[in-house]
Amino acid sequence: MTDLTSVTAISDPAERAVALSARIDEHQEIGRALARMRREALEELKAMRWTQNEMAQLLGVSASRISKMLSAGTRQEGAFFGAGLLTFAIGSKLEAGRDDSSNMLSAETFAAYETLASAAKASGLDSEHEMVPPPGLVDLNRDNLVVLTSPRLLPFVGQAMGADPHIGFGNDDQGWFLVDQTTGTEYRSPRDRGEPTDYAYIGRLPRPDGKGTFLYLAGIHAQGTLGAAQFVADNLNALYKEVKDRRFSAILACTSGPDSGTTNHREHLSIERITPLYAHGGS
Repeated sequence: MTDLTSVTAISDPAERAVALSARIDEHQEIGRALARMRREALEELKAMRWTQNEMAQLLGVSASRISKMLSAGTRQEGAFFGAGLLTFAIGSKLEAGRDDSSNMLSAETFAAYETLASAAKASGLDSEHEMVPPPGLVDLNRDNLVVLTSPRLLPFVGQAMGADPHIGFGNDDQGWFLVDQTTGTEYRSPRDRGEPTDYAYIGRLPRPDGKGTFLYLAGIHAQGTLGAAQFVADNLNALYKEVKDRRFSAILACTSGPDSGTTNHREHLSIERITPLYAHGGS
């Protein structure tokens, strides 16, 4: 109530309208998150063989209202991405052979974005995307943020990965690689040797401002980023059941098939998780 009083006390109507709109958006996000958590609780009761009439008596509503609570809004696995409008921040690079500042995404990277946006949409979440130009100064302190592409393009994310106690990216004179810090195993991309496999990172990392987390998917090369996106889309329900919205990380191996040169990249990748799904300390 104190917060509302402070907003309504703003004398300038334009400033007050902006402040009130921001508060409304915040409360809508909170409302959606609470509705999702209530639905999850009701689904747990349903699994315990509670009837909708019993749930209705518990909450003091009608059975038809319980039915709407169970079916409305974002499917529970959508919370793996976030609780509202998603922003996909995608690192881009200068186009080779051009003198202007035009930026580009590889076909595989854009397919990764489309794969995740489609999975989010199926779970009831809308999204938008932004291309982050060189030198990769992406704002990580935002709600409902999903970041794509390697620290080679987004060095700020490389710094944020310092909070991952299990997995990190490395870089030396042989190129970029992933390392499982728990076992000491290095994963250098076979693509650098002309082979059809790339490695990728998936994880949820803390925001630099300490006010939340963001989802991060990145291959050593673009093929790995696409493989990570496909893995999440194919395993969204299982991933949510295991980690929900908590911090975690894992390494994937993404291998392209003989037809990977066609325009439909997504049909020609096999993806395998090659490390445990590491849970991190903290929320």
